[in-house]
Amino acid sequence: MSKSQENLLQVIDKLIGPEGCPWDRTQTPQTLCDYLTEETFELIAAIREEDDNEVLEEMGDVFFLLFFISRLYMQSFSLENAWDKAAAKMIGRHPHVFGKTEIKDQEELFANWERIKKQEKDKTQSGTGTFDSLPSALPPLLKAYRINSKAARNNFTWKDISGVEEKLKEEWTEWKEALDSGDPKRMEEEFGDYLFTLAEYARRHKIKPNTALDKTNHKFLRRFREMEKVARDKGESLSGLSMEEKEELWQRTS
Repeated sequence: MSKSQENLLQVIDKLIGPEGCPWDRTQTPQTLCDYLTEETFELIAAIREEDDNEVLEEMGDVFFLLFFISRLYMQSFSLENAWDKAAAKMIGRHPHVFGKTEIKDQEELFANWERIKKQEKDKTQSGTGTFDSLPSALPPLLKAYRINSKAARNNFTWKDISGVEEKLKEEWTEWKEALDSGDPKRMEEEFGDYLFTLAEYARRHKIKPNTALDKTNHKFLRRFREMEKVARDKGESLSGLSMEEKEELWQRTS
């Protein structure tokens, strides 16, 4: 373990020790989950914004929480145990790199990965299903992408992109029918079906829908802020402008 890692662990030990911080001393792995989620999203945002200084800070925050959580589990395992397990897992899942297995293409690579993962689960659990390894707390759009990806690796998907396009048309028709019915429950269900199929359509085009939507969200917010700035510079309030004036401002942003 490096000196920096040891220093961080010493800080954590001090915080949770008898003379430490009252708040830190009450924390459990469960209470730290929300903080870990928040800091992870902040790290993702910094990476996508290509802000190296922010990445440095947010990565430090994530490591702090991971080290903190590991310290709370020190009666069960150590950080070294976790690192060794991760290394062994990656070696086992990459026989084409660390062994003699030959992989002809990416499709075969993914299929082999899923097979190995299932074998790992079967050793510790009986009746392990294809999707049991999916984290339950994944954001819905990301989970839809992962579900479709795993289904494809198990040959449960449309033969080609035209099949997905036909399914999209079918789901859109069903959504319109649900909309006409005015039944909120049916509308929600059909709209969900359409989004699920759209996630698969994105995957077929090598697009991660969660990432694409995140970028679109950022683009919208950036352009809207530019609109607000232009309006303020002219001594006006954006909310007080007509829709036509707002559209003109929108078109001026890029």
